[in-house]
Amino acid sequence: MLRLKSVRSEKVWGYEDWIASTHPHGLQTEFQNFVGGDYPLLVKIIQADDWLSVQVHPYDEVAQLYESGRGKAECWYVLSAKPNAQLVYGLNGIYTASELRAAIKSNSVQDCLRYVSVEPGDFVYLPAGTVHAIGGGVRLLEVQQSSDITYRLYDWGRDRECHVEKALSSIKTGGVRNVVKFPGAFSCPFFTLEEITVEKNYSTTIDKAKGKAIPGDCNLFFVIDGTGTINGETAQPEDLFAFAPGETMEATGTLCLIKIIPAEPRHRP
Repeated sequence: MLRLKSVRSEKVWGYEDWIASTHPHGLQTEFQNFVGGDYPLLVKIIQADDWLSVQVHPYDEVAQLYESGRGKAECWYVLSAKPNAQLVYGLNGIYTASELRAAIKSNSVQDCLRYVSVEPGDFVYLPAGTVHAIGGGVRLLEVQQSSDITYRLYDWGRDRECHVEKALSSIKTGGVRNVVKFPGAFSCPFFTLEEITVEKNYSTTIDKAKGKAIPGDCNLFFVIDGTGTINGETAQPEDLFAFAPGETMEATGTLCLIKIIPAEPRHRP
């Protein structure tokens, strides 16, 4: 069992806290040692005080072609949102690459985007290839493949590099769903999220009888609300520690409100 310490990355629009990462751009060495190598997921808190760029993450085939890396499917669980806060979630129609390229050049690509309003507790799944952006006033939990590949399509007039051609080659129009309250459980080919409501206590175990666990055998627990005490099955009194909302624990037998489970190895790219 390990209590994780986040790695903060300051941004022009706010900040990211990488709360579970073995990625070299935000490596938690203690976490890497705990899981025994490369953890297939990357979990973040994103605090957006202004709009993030309009961007696309590549799917595995494009990521391998351009960057020799993983693709980046992800999901968002909205932790807090100011009134009228919005996200960009996909396009509002079917556009060719030429049409989007022309809209970017004429500074009118904003008119091609699908804007959705969000509230705390809303959930969004973003398959790789989805055009998206997070608006100001939104704080969310992001669970994704362990990848740091982002292609900016448009950056609201800020003087940062965009990657228009790579972004256009990465766009997929399928997979966009309605924004809904988190349904209690969600699975995709890369991860599973489960919401757990605990009245008194909760326990779970991972079978390590066959030897050392592979990295994907470790589960993450993220506190959405409430306080309590967490400990391992064989913990001594001095090993007990309190937790509060916003904290994340790596555990082999304990509780939290959002449980994050990597896909089985055979399902990973």
